Amino acid sequence: MTALTLGQKLVTDQLTVELTPLTEADVEALVAVEKLSYSHPWSLGNFRDAFKAGNWAQGLKAGDQWVGYFVAMQVLDEVHLLNITVAPTFQRQGWARCLLQSLSLWSQAHQASSLWLEVRESNVRALKLYQAFGFEQVGLRKDYYPVGRSSREAAVVMRMALNSTQ
Repeated sequence: MTALTLGQKLVTDQLTVELTPLTEADVEALVAVEKLSYSHPWSLGNFRDAFKAGNWAQGLKAGDQWVGYFVAMQVLDEVHLLNITVAPTFQRQGWARCLLQSLSLWSQAHQASSLWLEVRESNVRALKLYQAFGFEQVGLRKDYYPVGRSSREAAVVMRMALNSTQ
């Protein structure tokens, strides 16, 4: 998969995917994807708050179907990835990497020097993806994510330096 910029399309053997900005009109469809993807999905309120705060959000769409999306927040020269999701039927096909590449390009274009994220300690697939993409573990937040009703798990804090050659 390659990086896409807004409005750009990628045509594969099976589908045509376009990178589009997310808006509040997309929230209900995004929540549906979240519920299929996570045990503790983002809610309508989470998405609405993210849009109200002016966070940056883009999604990959194939026709009327969401392939995946991300929400990120820029503070000064850092970009924090708040949410990245690939719909279950599109997982393990390189779409998360495509989203990360698009986020990286956008971040560099907006003079960011680094990308930050948190990921569940148990999410081995995501950890491997982020490490392969260039993120490094810089910390651990104990009891960050809920697990069930009564327990919690740590978040691995990761950072990736950005430069113009990436």
